[in-house]
Amino acid sequence: MKPLLAPLSEPAYALLRIVSGALFAFHGLQKVFGVLTDQPQAAFGTQIWLGGIIELAGGLLIAFGLFASAAAFLASGTMAVAYMQFHWKFQLGAAFLPGVNQGEMAVLYCFLFLYVACKGSGCWALRPTPKAATP
Repeated sequence: MKPLLAPLSEPAYALLRIVSGALFAFHGLQKVFGVLTDQPQAAFGTQIWLGGIIELAGGLLIAFGLFASAAAFLASGTMAVAYMQFHWKFQLGAAFLPGVNQGEMAVLYCFLFLYVACKGSGCWALRPTPKAATP
């Protein structure tokens, strides 16, 4: 199966980056502007609002592939903080598990964006990651 799918790895990565960045930006849009959600709009200057700004701007930068590594690194750290502070809450026992504390999305975004930070923009980006020279 790998020989069949290997030529599609770069476009598949680009789709992963674009879709995950757009979804992340949508979460920020909900927090900052209070649209398309039943949650109240985050108050200006609060930690939730700042996280929403990072989600909105970082998600768009990741989706467009513009400074994707830096944006993804910041987004990854933001999701690590979100998991620890708002889901795990430093409780002992089963409260650490994402399935128990409803932190699956925060953990998934954290590691997905860590991968994007390491890999870069890839193809289909406003600023693609340059390919390494082949000898």
